[in-house]
Amino acid sequence: MNLNIIQPTLLLDKQKAIQNINRMSEKASRKGMAFTPHFKTHQSADIASWYKAFGVSKIKVSSLKMAKYFAKNGWENIVLAFPLNILEIPEINVLGKRIKLDVLIVNKESLNALKIQLTSSIGFYLEIDTGYHRIGIPSTEIKTISNLLEMAKENQHLQFEGFYCHAGHSYHLDSKKDFKKKFHQTIEALKQLKTHFNPDFSALKISFGDTPFCSVFEHFDSVDEFGPGNFVFYDLTQQQIGSCNYKNIAVAMACPVIAKYPERNNIVIHGGGIHFAKDSITINGHPFFGKVVNFDPSNSISWSNPIEGVTLTDLSQEHGTINAPDSFIAKTKIGDILTILPIHSCMAANSMGEFLTLDGEIIKMMK
Repeated sequence: MNLNIIQPTLLLDKQKAIQNINRMSEKASRKGMAFTPHFKTHQSADIASWYKAFGVSKIKVSSLKMAKYFAKNGWENIVLAFPLNILEIPEINVLGKRIKLDVLIVNKESLNALKIQLTSSIGFYLEIDTGYHRIGIPSTEIKTISNLLEMAKENQHLQFEGFYCHAGHSYHLDSKKDFKKKFHQTIEALKQLKTHFNPDFSALKISFGDTPFCSVFEHFDSVDEFGPGNFVFYDLTQQQIGSCNYKNIAVAMACPVIAKYPERNNIVIHGGGIHFAKDSITINGHPFFGKVVNFDPSNSISWSNPIEGVTLTDLSQEHGTINAPDSFIAKTKIGDILTILPIHSCMAANSMGEFLTLDGEIIKMMK
């Protein structure tokens, strides 16, 4: 099939994505954990339906808008996995009457507002910080956690579900040794919390999910819900960390060539920050924004591993600059389509708003 690409297009290899879902689902099943994936990466009702074949019924989202979107598309058990925005409580009340809805709490002010304004029955998780230091209650602050749980008892509509942890520091560790150490520290901290509070809250769950730790490790002692998100597509960041291989990356950006400058080893594409976003990886002091792969839009065969020495080295709003050796530049023509693996698939997908599968199907995302 000829995909007839004429402008920046985010390609999706459906087979790879389903294989990625299957792999993570099997890991959860082997370890006796519920598979509760995050849907913020794909934000698509069509892609969400692929998960149902693996028994998924409970999902995570990153905004109230996204929760409404997936509720409208038949999902009835949703965790709003972003710290509670108290200005949205009236709308949370409405959605909480329609579906099983859980929210995240990170401080007493948010919980107090929820306690006062809540009129529908919802669950809540306390978000725990085990080292990322972005947001959440430090896992060592037992008294703070106890006080919040006591406060929650004052509203009969509030049901404590457990502790939620996104170990985002897994993206920022410098060595395999440190990576392994931080994972075990995180799991141990969550295990200790569960042990401490289990006598009073026997049904509490540990909900855990970042793609690097979930992809690399096998043993998740004390974790009940296993829910990463980026894994469905992966990207160059995940490959660099060691979460996946190049062959697991399920999305790539196809971009038209608009100019060549052999004297400086550059090719310019139509594909910029509004398509890729501006995440980068720096190696030896040199940042790059993507890697070029071989791909023929006239058939449905997936792309290759990256071509040695051909990288996306600069982005402006609509332009992208590729640095390449003489031989690659010589064979590349104006009007050719170059295909590029993104640094951050979540951001690229959010920027594009839709996918084109290798079979020519357009898959829309939430608007």
